[in-house]
Order: sequence, then structure tokens, then C-alpha cells
Amino acid sequence: MSASACWLLLALSTPLGGAPKDYPRQELLVDVSQLTTREEAKKFDILDARAKNKYDKGHVPGAVWVDHEAWSKAFAKSQDPKEWENRIGALGLRNIDKILIYDDAMQKDAARIWWILRYFGHKDARLLNGGIQAWTAAKLPASTEAVTLKPAKYRIESPRTDTLAGADDILAILKKKNVQIIDTRSEKEHCGDEKLKNKRGGAIPGAMHLEWTDAIDKESRKFKSPAQLAAMFKAAGIDVGKPSVTHCQSGGRAAVMAFTLELMGADQVANYYRGWSEWGNRADAPVVTPTKKGK
Repeated sequence: MSASACWLLLALSTPLGGAPKDYPRQELLVDVSQLTTREEAKKFDILDARAKNKYDKGHVPGAVWVDHEAWSKAFAKSQDPKEWENRIGALGLRNIDKILIYDDAMQKDAARIWWILRYFGHKDARLLNGGIQAWTAAKLPASTEAVTLKPAKYRIESPRTDTLAGADDILAILKKKNVQIIDTRSEKEHCGDEKLKNKRGGAIPGAMHLEWTDAIDKESRKFKSPAQLAAMFKAAGIDVGKPSVTHCQSGGRAAVMAFTLELMGADQVANYYRGWSEWGNRADAPVVTPTKKGK
């Protein structure tokens, strides 16, 4: 089915109306109901962050495939602006574009792409609430027509270096105790029961634990309501008004929590992108093994 035919069916099958604007920064999220016509959808450059074979089987009409795995590894190795200007521009993206990203991984992959774009200073990047699952649940048509945009000149002038933390930054925070450290990994990882491929398991001293999936409703795959998120942060001892740095193993899960904090109004949020893949293998990095909750 062509993209044009898909949008015709979409216009006929979907009720008009936008998402309720109840998050402090609702503009960071886009609901499927806001993409009801081709004209509305054309306001965005849509990126599909799923595996290529899934994109080929069916995607949101007009969506361009972005190689999440390549971006993930490339950012860990280098944040060179020229290199990233070429990578972003190759997708046909421009600085002025409104970019909308989705995945099928409870926002983990889409949020990473969102966070990288934001790091390089992109002004308007958003997530599709609920990802491809929300699109499918709404019985909206998909397209198998691959979309490529003409390469564009993308310019990176002022990377938001304050949003990226490294191990030395964390060590400084541990001395000053002026920033909340939020561990978004599983409880088993946080408590040291699961080391993955790291030399050591455990947690950064003083880090608060809040698993990234707690921000997402398991059934709808959408972000929980503002009231639920506020209660979640309060229960974890996290103050949205204070500076925070999130971390996981290698940046993706931490990006979901960084997005959630910003969605709820946080101003100063950094991602310790290399996370436990660096901290758990660094000799001078202090490690503790917290007790599991309820024990």
C-alpha cells in the first residue's frame, strides 16, 4: 500500500483531536491522534528506530529508518561534530526540522536517538507515545514503502555538553554531593547480583534506584500519567527540581529516564552515557552492593 493510500485510510478511520496537555512539557510527546492526516504528519520528519527487517515489514507512513545500533556505538566512541553532521544530514534531516521518533522497545531505542539529537543541539525532537504498539493498537495503516530523504546539510554549532556526564564527573559529584544520581538498571544489576560482562557488579555510592521501565505503562507502552510519574519520583526520593544524572549500562535506559525527567519539568538532566560498562570496569570507581528492596 502506498503512503498516500495509507494516509487516506488513516484520515477516514481516526477521530480528530490531540493528546491531553497535562505533562509539564507535553510538547516532548506526540500521540497517534495528533497524526490523523497527511498534513499533520508532514509537520514531522519521522524516524523508525526499530530493526531494519521490522521497518521493511511495515512502518508508519513516511517514516525513515534510522540505524539505532550504529548510532549507539558511534556516540560511545566519538562526539565529533563533523562526523555527526554527516551522519544526521545523511538521513535528510535539517536543523529546523521537527523530528518524531518511535520504536518497539518501550522507548529505550527511540529515547537514545532523541537524546543524541538533543545533545547535538537539535531544538525540536519528540517521541511517539506508545511507539509502534500504539500505532498498531489504534488500527492505523502501515506502509512497506521504504522512505529516503535527500541528504541535507546539518550544522552542529553548540553541543549541549552539560547533558553528557563521564566517570570523572560522577567522582566529582560523589565529593560535592550536589547532583542526584539515578540508576535506571534492573534491581539485580543495582544490587550486584547481575554483573553482565562487567568485572564488578553493584551500584555507585548514594545512587537512587529507579528502573527505567517503571516510567512506562506495560500494557499501552505509553508513559504513565503525570500523577503516576510524580508519585514514582517521590517514592524513589527523586526531586525533579534538582540537578540529576541518569545511568544504566550503556546509555539507552538512562535516556528513557532523562526524557521522563524532562517531560515532568526537570531542567538539569545529564546522561552518564557509558554508565556501568565504564564504572564497573574502572579500578578507581567506588562500588557498593545495596540490599534488595523488601529485605
